[in-house]
Formats: sequence, structure tokens, C-alpha cells
Amino acid sequence: MDAYKFLNLLEDLGGVFYTGVPDSLLSPFIDAVMHRYGVSDRHIVAANEGAAVGLAAGHYLATSRPAVVYMQNSGIGNAVNPICSLLHKKVYAIPVIFVIGWRGEPGTKDEPQHIFQGDVTLPMLECLEIPYAVVSKEDGALDIALNEFKEHIRAGQSVAFVIRKDALRNDKKMKYISGAALSREDAIKTILDAGVSSDTAYVCTTGKLSREVFEIREHQGAGHSHDFLTVGSMGHSLMIAYGIALASPKKRIICLDGDGAVLMHMGSLAVVGVHAPKNLVHVVINNGAHETVGGLPAVSGQLSLREAAQALGYRQTFKLSSQGDLIAALNALNDTEGPAFMEVMCNLSSRADLGRPTTTPIQNKNCFMAYLTKENG
Repeated sequence: MDAYKFLNLLEDLGGVFYTGVPDSLLSPFIDAVMHRYGVSDRHIVAANEGAAVGLAAGHYLATSRPAVVYMQNSGIGNAVNPICSLLHKKVYAIPVIFVIGWRGEPGTKDEPQHIFQGDVTLPMLECLEIPYAVVSKEDGALDIALNEFKEHIRAGQSVAFVIRKDALRNDKKMKYISGAALSREDAIKTILDAGVSSDTAYVCTTGKLSREVFEIREHQGAGHSHDFLTVGSMGHSLMIAYGIALASPKKRIICLDGDGAVLMHMGSLAVVGVHAPKNLVHVVINNGAHETVGGLPAVSGQLSLREAAQALGYRQTFKLSSQGDLIAALNALNDTEGPAFMEVMCNLSSRADLGRPTTTPIQNKNCFMAYLTKENG
């Protein structure tokens, strides 16, 4: 189905305000939104899916029109609270039009973190009492759904379009750029090269960053026991790293994070800043975008995350844009205590031939735990 035709369909339902968190499966749709509205008072990229629901509710309260909230199906979990306690007809009866990318749809090949989520996507919507229509390449069945959805929206009930892989098409692909000189992969390699020791462990955020860590280790022939690859649960790598740091005080724990992930659950920085784990280093690769899922701009490109971390209590903070500065900052960490925060400004480049881990998440977990257990004694 043409993405612009789908956009017109949503506007026929009354949805003229868009917000959400991007998903690669929804790229044709999101590119259409960006081409038509950009980031503006008609389209806001939210920090997380629950926040997008709140934004949509505010729009409805002011206009009596439902907003469109887009997300990957993994984001349903972030949105459950406001869906149940804000939108539902037993509370405020505020309708939202959800556009949900169906990663891990049963019968399709996908990454491990999407398999269970794909299985439970439709049952979750049924449990939440959200009527849905599954959108495929053939869009003939949508006319019936449209008429039913209009009735649901008038009654204050949310509805959802669940988008199958390759269901939408768009020939006008948006191109996103960044002026930074350093690539994420080069920055990560510099960090890994500087921290090769028996007392360092890494927790890596979801997306291409973890894939790049895996391939760098393969190229080094260094093994993967020091690295936990957080293939899902976007935004939670810092708390995973903090949990490890508390239980492994003799180790240096380095969290390799992304700017979009930090924005998603930024309160975790405050927890780390106040409790001040001395052995934790928080590295945020800031390319100002959700690059792994298409490059949609994030507000992090217009902020100083370093200043935020400093205000929240991190003992050392750095903002870096070159490999030389990154090496100097890594060397400076050797003589000081954390928590430390490093904001590394990077561009949007990534290799077209970037692979995926050849080990399973269970194998990664077991190998990493064996290393921690042995070293912790």
C-alpha cells in the first residue's frame, strides 16, 4: 500500500497530529510524515511510546481530534500504563489512532528479541480492548475497518493499524545527515581497544551498536565474554550496567549507550548520579537520531547530554567529537572515580554489510555470566 495513501486514510479518520518512536518497518510511513510535515507542530518525535500517548491525549483535549501514535510493537509495553489509566473508556475515553509495526510476526523471520513480542502483539491489543486492523500489501479490507474505526473513535475508543513487513511503500525516502566527523563504529573500536583488560565489562545498548561490538570482537579474535549485548529493552542498558556494577565492585563497568535510548528512560541517569557507583562509566554515542531504525531526528542533537549528566550528579563528564579527544578522556578515567559520563558526538554512517551476532542471546548471557562469576570469585 502506498504510504501517502495510508497517510490520507489516517487523516480521513481525523488524525492530523503525529507523534511516536520510529521503527524500521514503519520507515515508509514515517518518511511520508516527515516529507509532509517534518518535525513541527504537526509532528513530534517522542522520547518514548508512553510519552507519545500523553502527547496525543493532550492534543485530543485541546482539539477533540484523535492523534496518530506510531511505534514498533515492542513499544506497546511502554504505553500500557497511559492506555489503561488515561485513554480507556472507564477513565477519560480519549481515542488515539495507533500505527504499530509488527516485528516478529508469526511465520516471518526476525531477530530473537522480536519473536515473543510478535507472538503476543494481537493478544495484547485484545487485552487492552483496542480494535485493530492488520495492514498488508493488499489494502482492500481497510474500507470495512475505516467505517468501524470511525464509530469507535466517536465513542472515545482507541484503534490500531498493525503494519506487516513490506506492507507500505514509499519511493520518496528521506535522507538524514549529521555533520560530525567520527563514526559510531570507530568510536566503539577506540573504546574497546582502550579497555582490554580482565577487570572491564561492557553492557551494550540495542540496535546497530551491539552488532558493531560483536563484529569488532570477531575481527580482534578477542571473544565475547566481556560483552553483554542488550538486543531488546531499549533504554534499559544503563540500569543493567548499574546492577552489574553494584554486584561487581572490583570491575569497571562500561555502558555503551545511544542518545535515543537515553532519552527514552532518562530518569535512570538521576539514579546513577545520586547513588554514584564509583566503577561505572556511561558512554553515550550521540548522533542526534534514531539511526538504527532509519535516522529520524531526535531532540538529543539539540541538547548537551553532558550538561544534563553533570547536573544529575555524575562525578566526571566529557563531551567529545574526535578520536584524539576520546583517547585522552579514556586515559583520564584511569586515575579517577565514577560515575563518569562521556558524550561522544558521531555521524549517522554505518556499514551496509554490518552483520548480526552469530551467537544466541542465551549463549551471550551464559558466556558473560561465566566471566563475571569467575572474576568475582
